[in-house]
Amino acid sequence: MGPLDGLRILDMTTVLMGPYATQILGDYGADIIKVEAPEGDVIRQIGPAQHDGMGPVFMNSNRSKRSITLDLKTSGGRSALLRLCTHADVLIFNVRLKAMERLGLLYEDVAAVNPHIIYVGLYGYNQAGPYADRPAYDDLIQGASTLSYLFSRVNDGEPGYVPAAICDRIVGLSAINAILASVIERNRTGKGQRVDIPMFETMVSLLMSDHLGGLTFDPPLDNGGYARLLSRNRRPYKTSDGHICALVYTDGHWERFFRAIGQPDISQTDPHFSTFASRMKHIDKVYDWLSEVFLTRSTAEWLILLEKADVPIMPMHDFRSILDDRHLVATGFFERVDHPSEGVIRSMNVPVRWSRTPASSETPAPRQGQHTIEILKEAGFSDSEVDDLFADGAAMAEPGCRLMATD
Repeated sequence: MGPLDGLRILDMTTVLMGPYATQILGDYGADIIKVEAPEGDVIRQIGPAQHDGMGPVFMNSNRSKRSITLDLKTSGGRSALLRLCTHADVLIFNVRLKAMERLGLLYEDVAAVNPHIIYVGLYGYNQAGPYADRPAYDDLIQGASTLSYLFSRVNDGEPGYVPAAICDRIVGLSAINAILASVIERNRTGKGQRVDIPMFETMVSLLMSDHLGGLTFDPPLDNGGYARLLSRNRRPYKTSDGHICALVYTDGHWERFFRAIGQPDISQTDPHFSTFASRMKHIDKVYDWLSEVFLTRSTAEWLILLEKADVPIMPMHDFRSILDDRHLVATGFFERVDHPSEGVIRSMNVPVRWSRTPASSETPAPRQGQHTIEILKEAGFSDSEVDDLFADGAAMAEPGCRLMATD
């Protein structure tokens, strides 16, 4: 039983931002009911798969959930969702507000059946601004939030995108914080509320916390930017046989590093290395010097030498080598799980550990509509009501599920 046991969340989100957030909440013990349209979550189709609709990106963002398929464009599907809302703590969605209005599922509609519910909208932009109705995707937010510009600063003026859905993941984590804060407030007051979580503002807040710099002041003291992070030489170091990640940062790190390489007097003889301030002022020279030093030994030699010297160092992994990282192996992070339809899969364990209420990643990602009947019955729908929903196309289950339920 995880720490969120007893919390029920209706999850209308698709793709990555919302599903990533609700997967974590599900890992923590919340009952996540994934509400899918008849066409299913598009992310089901991304990547190699053994069965249609069970791609790896979907499976790695939708475990710890149950799936119900409802056509919310029908009166029966909408009514069924509102009935589910009467038993829910949270409703979360990531379509634009106009779409929720067309469905008749604005906050006022949902609060009318459950005034205690927390109504969470994941949007591209703050709903009070001129961008409110614009579509938003990870690439767009990376560019608009200065992330692509940051790439240009370290890549000869050529902007780029992080090769991961970084905005979706970060804003998903922010959504978890907002949801849990709202639950605490609701438990204190007994009142639900609407919660808006914008991608754009969330990412600007994250990035400009590092890089607002002298623009913090009026008049500005500089043009912004954190020099160390913007150095084009800030990257994994080449060794004699590969690469390694090291951060020689504090005065203590430098003293131990100089001793480890047999040059203990450098901080006294070279003013560029004498103080933290001088190293930051001459950061490109510092990185250049380190780049030459790291070429003199192999990756394995550096790992042993600097770990012994207590200088921060880690290997640079690729997709294959990360699976065999000795720390992750020891902690059981990657685990093999028997999926009921997909066979043996590799899953990632919950990183957080609780002493009394451990989280669990044991429930695999669901097939579309796998739990439709189960969820409807839990909500008090009679057999005839379920039959009517199916007959009208307002509810659907995976092939064979309806037959199995009536046997």
